[in-house]
Amino acid sequence: MSDPVAMHMSDGLINAPVSALFGAVAVLGVTFVAMRARRDLDERTAPMAGLVAAFIFAVQMLNFPVLPGVSGHLLGGALAAILVGPWVGALCITTVLVVQSLVFADGGLTALGANITNMALIGTAAGYLIALALRPLAVRSRPGLITTAVLAGFFGTVAASLGFVLEFALGGDAAFSLGAVSVTVLGVHCLIGIGEGVITALTVGAVASVRPDLVRLLRGTAPQLELRDTPVLEGQR
Repeated sequence: MSDPVAMHMSDGLINAPVSALFGAVAVLGVTFVAMRARRDLDERTAPMAGLVAAFIFAVQMLNFPVLPGVSGHLLGGALAAILVGPWVGALCITTVLVVQSLVFADGGLTALGANITNMALIGTAAGYLIALALRPLAVRSRPGLITTAVLAGFFGTVAASLGFVLEFALGGDAAFSLGAVSVTVLGVHCLIGIGEGVITALTVGAVASVRPDLVRLLRGTAPQLELRDTPVLEGQR
């Protein structure tokens, strides 16, 4: 049952109608995200977005063991959302997934819509919502920021795996038990989420220690928020 536990879905894992459905969901979702991202892209955010996408692309090539015979890799949704915001972050993950699918055959072409829905849309959104909810903790101190990044990475990964379970329930191979697949996928991705949280925290912590002004979460969402109002930023000056 190795295929149904893979987050990068391959061709044939779900049937054609469900693949088409989530392809349409991905197109609509990415279009909406792109429209919202336009106002977030500026002279500071655009280069940062490129760096984030390149970093996530590189780190996704590295697998870490979670169980005997089972490995995981960074999804990157929460990391991207914390660094460049949810809209630009989702575009970064989408770009990575498209390049991986078209150039490196990592993830099936017919499953690209489902992969984008899970990792770029659901994973990024869930990670950002957790980070936003914990933002008062994140801006208070460095340990608070690290804790926020760990939890955002963990829950973003688990949420993305729930998208996989839904897609498999709608169009997966009937030879596999949905209950068994669900338990396996969620269990494995809880373990992967721990690794995701650690990588997210290490990366965000490293950026915040050098250039806290580049961490979108610390800059907040309100236009009137100033860097001097953020204690964790003051501590890094």
